[in-house]
Amino acid sequence: MKVIQNIIIIAIVIAILSFAGCREKDTIQTTKVSLTLLLPDNAKDLKILEDSTRIEFKNVSTAKIFQFKGLGNIILPEGLYDCFLVSKGVCEENKIKTLKAYAQSLSIIGEISEHELKLFETTEVEGFVIEEIFFTGVLTPQGKQYYGCSYFKIKNNTDKLLYADSLAICESQFVSTTNWDYQPDIRSEAMSVCAIYMIPGNGKDVPVQPGETLLIADIAIDHRQANPNGYDLSGADFEWYDDSPNPRIQDIDNPLVPNLEKIYCYTLTIWVPHNRGFRSYGLAKIKVDKETYLRDYIYEYSYTMNLPQGTFPMTGKGYKVPNEWFEDVVNCSIESKYVWNLVDPSLDAGWTYCGKIDHDKTRYDKSVRRKIAYTTRDGREVLLDTNNSTYDFEHEARPSMMPEETNK
Repeated sequence: MKVIQNIIIIAIVIAILSFAGCREKDTIQTTKVSLTLLLPDNAKDLKILEDSTRIEFKNVSTAKIFQFKGLGNIILPEGLYDCFLVSKGVCEENKIKTLKAYAQSLSIIGEISEHELKLFETTEVEGFVIEEIFFTGVLTPQGKQYYGCSYFKIKNNTDKLLYADSLAICESQFVSTTNWDYQPDIRSEAMSVCAIYMIPGNGKDVPVQPGETLLIADIAIDHRQANPNGYDLSGADFEWYDDSPNPRIQDIDNPLVPNLEKIYCYTLTIWVPHNRGFRSYGLAKIKVDKETYLRDYIYEYSYTMNLPQGTFPMTGKGYKVPNEWFEDVVNCSIESKYVWNLVDPSLDAGWTYCGKIDHDKTRYDKSVRRKIAYTTRDGREVLLDTNNSTYDFEHEARPSMMPEETNK
C-alpha cells in the first residue's frame, strides 16, 4: 500500500511541476514588431518589393535567431535584438536594386514595438571574396607568441576566369574597440587604411580559375621547422615582405614565392595583422599607380581623447581607399570590447571574431572562415556573401592550413 501511495505522490508532484512549467512558459511575453523602411537618400523613387524581403532577428542574450519573410506578422519574445534585412526594390527605369539594412540592439518590448530601418543600396559584385583570415597566430611549445604564420585566402567566387592583378589587402586605420569620434567621418565614401599590399601584374598576369583560391602568407616557409606548432606555408601563391631598417626586427623572404607590392604601411619595420582581431580587412582593386595614390589619397583627421587625466585634442594622418574599389571587406572585433564598425554597412554590416575577451588565450590556432552557400553540380563551392560578416563567416574556425595530424 505504501508503494502505491508513494507512486501517487510522485505522480502528483510531477503533475504540479509540469503545470508550473507550463505556467512559466505562458508568462513569456511576446511583442509584435512594426518596421518602417526608410529609402536611401539617393533613391527616393524606389518601390520596395515586399515579397522579396527577408528579415533575421538575433537575440543578443541567447543568440537565438528568428527569421521572417515580409514585413507582416513579426512576433518576437521580448528582448534585445540585432536585425538584418535584405530586400529588392524597383526604380522608375524598372531596374531591380538590392537593398539591405542592419540595426543593433533593438529593444523589443511591450505589445507593439515600432522601429525604423535605414536601407542602403548594394551592388551584387560577383568576383573575389576573402575566404579566410588567420591572424591569431600560434604559440611555441613554451607558450610564447610565434609570428609569421598569418595568412589570407582569396577566392574567385564566380564561374568565370578572373585576374587578380592589382588586387590589394588593406588593413583599417582604426580599431573596432575604440571610437574617438574621428572627423571627418569618411565611411560613406572610403575606408581609412594603415596598410596596403597589392598583387603585382599588368592586368592578365595572375589568372584565377573559377572556384580557385590564392594563399597569401606573411612568411611563406614551412614554419614547422622552427616551431612544431607552426604551419607549412611554403606553397603560398604570394607573401608580403618588408625591408626593415632595424637590424633587430627583420623579415624573411622566400625567393621562390612572389612578393606583394607594398603600396603603404604605417610601420617602418614589419607588418603583422592585429593578432587579437581588432581591425577590418578589405580586398580592393587599386586603380591608380603607387605615386598617384600616395599623393592624392591622404586622409587627415582629428579627434578628442577623453581620459581620466583630461581631454586631449588630437590629429592623425593615414590613407583612404574609395568604397567603389572594394570587392570585399571583413570587419573583426571581440564580443567584450566591440564599439563600432570601421566601414560603411554597404561594405560590411556585421563583424566576425576569434576570442571573446581581450587577450583571450583560447584564440590561438583559430581563424575566421567564410561559410559555403552551396555546391554547384560540377563540385565548385560557392561561398556565402551577403556583405554581413556576422552571418557569412564561421567564427573561431579551425584554420584550413593547420596540419591534419594536429589534434586541436
